Amino acid sequence: MPDSLKVVTIQSDLVWENPEQNRLLFDKKIKALSEPVDLIVLTEMFTSGFTMHPERVAETMSGKTIQWLKSWAKEKEAAITGSVVIKENDTFYNRLVFVHPNGTVDSYNKRHAFTLAGEHKAYSKGSKQLIVSYKDWRICPLVCYDLRFPVWSRNTQEYDLLIYVANWPEVRIKAWDTLLQARAIENMSYCVGVNRIGLDEKNIKYSGNTAVYNVLGEKISQSLPHEASTKIVTLSKSHIEKNRRHLGFLNDKDRFSLIT
Repeated sequence: MPDSLKVVTIQSDLVWENPEQNRLLFDKKIKALSEPVDLIVLTEMFTSGFTMHPERVAETMSGKTIQWLKSWAKEKEAAITGSVVIKENDTFYNRLVFVHPNGTVDSYNKRHAFTLAGEHKAYSKGSKQLIVSYKDWRICPLVCYDLRFPVWSRNTQEYDLLIYVANWPEVRIKAWDTLLQARAIENMSYCVGVNRIGLDEKNIKYSGNTAVYNVLGEKISQSLPHEASTKIVTLSKSHIEKNRRHLGFLNDKDRFSLIT
């Protein structure tokens, strides 16, 4: 069982509602990776920005972006994840996809629609949590606003890594910083948060604040605010096991059933 997982976080600006230009943008960043990695994490809606007009950018699960992700996963021999606007059966989803190096695709539809921006009117929300098995790591990938709801992410399945991909505005960035750390601490899990930077078409500013926390809530990687950056961080399974065994906090967690 591999002890380590080498994760890449890519903090970037996005081209508004332009999947082709965004794929080209990330082409350069992924191509520039000079060492082998295990997992590449992009942002929420990395092909479009956080648009409430899904009809302008929506793709299918056999569309260009999914094929593009599969191509990079194969070439880099690494999994790659982020969320994309997907149309399925005349319904739009803010869908996180986790593409494995062999081309297998796991997916998760964002559970908590951001009502402040009207996301609940443009997209259908999901009802099922996803736990990805990858290289003997168990990974729980979630999307942006999900971060505010700790019951949904509660570690009842012994996952090792939480991932949040986001378009989280600078005006509420303190909540982003605080909640990422809290999710790591309460779940005794690594927590990776990847957020965009720049200004979107609604003049909403994003500072990024991409970061990685260990199971004790210690920040082990961060990107400077407002700067495009690619960071590589190595996560350790023995760090998780040692602290869970020593502290035992997950053994004392409340038992509950979640009604979705």
